[in-house]
Amino acid sequence: MKILVVDDEALLVKGIRLNLQNEGYEVITGSDGLEAVRLVQEQSPNLVVLDVMMPNMDGMTACSKIREFSNIPIILLTAKTDDMDKLMGFEHGADDYLTKPFNILELKARIRALLRRSGAGSGGGNTLTIGEISLDLNARNAYRSGVLADLTAKEFDVIEFLMRNPNRVYSREALLDTIWAYEYRSDIRTVDVHIRRLREKLEINPAEPKYIMTKWGVGYYFRKT
Repeated sequence: MKILVVDDEALLVKGIRLNLQNEGYEVITGSDGLEAVRLVQEQSPNLVVLDVMMPNMDGMTACSKIREFSNIPIILLTAKTDDMDKLMGFEHGADDYLTKPFNILELKARIRALLRRSGAGSGGGNTLTIGEISLDLNARNAYRSGVLADLTAKEFDVIEFLMRNPNRVYSREALLDTIWAYEYRSDIRTVDVHIRRLREKLEINPAEPKYIMTKWGVGYYFRKT
């Protein structure tokens, strides 16, 4: 597996690179957002670890640029702890968010989880279809009426989970525990962001969804009629 690590703190990049190499990953590195976009295009890594505050192009802008051509898993790193900054990261297409200083073991765990969920290296034709929405579970592609929808890794995780359990309502807390697989209580609105983005990508009319439904005061579910 190839990991791209981009941060303008050279010592931090070196430490992450050595730790990931010890885990058997191939690691390539960069130091700014422009370089991050270029390296994703040229090197096709399996995952990106991307700092937010960088010269030339910040991490959030780079994340948005990468999302224009790739659904590769992206973990943002930042020194900021404000919840709104984290939500902005998800708005720009990030799959995960880690606040500095962080434990390298936690970063490794999140990388493993995202790579596992992204299905890196898998192929085939196992599908899950309800109505006009279809998932290729091996290639991890989502389609609406046969048209490919560009989902992030976490967005795919959410829609797959809901479609595997149709008409069952899940609270935000339950979705956080299941999809993110670790405590993320301070960022519970992360679920709302992902649901909204899924509606924009998979519903014909996001304002009046047909499939990705809200049970007011309870949570979300995928409607199967």
